[in-house]
Amino acid sequence: MLNLILFGPPGAGKGTQAEFLIQNFGLIHLSTGDILRHEIETKTEQGLAAKAFMDKGELVPDHVVIEMIKNKLAANPDAKGFIFDGFPRTVDQAKALDAMLEQNQTPITGMLSLEVEKQELINRLLFRGKTSGRSDDQDVSIIENRISVYNEKTAPIKEYYEAQDKHVGINGMGTVEEIAARLKAAVGSF
Repeated sequence: MLNLILFGPPGAGKGTQAEFLIQNFGLIHLSTGDILRHEIETKTEQGLAAKAFMDKGELVPDHVVIEMIKNKLAANPDAKGFIFDGFPRTVDQAKALDAMLEQNQTPITGMLSLEVEKQELINRLLFRGKTSGRSDDQDVSIIENRISVYNEKTAPIKEYYEAQDKHVGINGMGTVEEIAARLKAAVGSF
């Protein structure tokens, strides 16, 4: 089973590149952002609670996200593998994910980390905000807070997976096709 974490700051292109990996490797996409947005759109209790955190550019609490991921894994027992996009976001979530996958003897194969310059992230998110309607992509101060939260709380996950020799840095600058080619080469190295 091929289990990949697609990692990077907000605006790095994880969603776009996840589609490429899904098509090329037959994996199931688990995007916490998509899952959370669905919960918000359907106005579930968890969705409304998550929205309050997301609107401030903060992370949704671990227990909420972990439970959603656990449900998605259980719903796809015959999967060839998964792409985790936007999860894990903290070292505690990474440990919880590893524990869940080890119970099924299907560990993380590797972490593909998209590396993009800060100003490019801001530009991408502002552009996306014009077309997506997402309020968290339309305000520079919220975007900068999201990037700061990523650097403080999420970036340390790289070290966690580096210690397991599973982290691969990918240049996330350039065209969608150039970045996709780099990702395909990295997956081929596992």
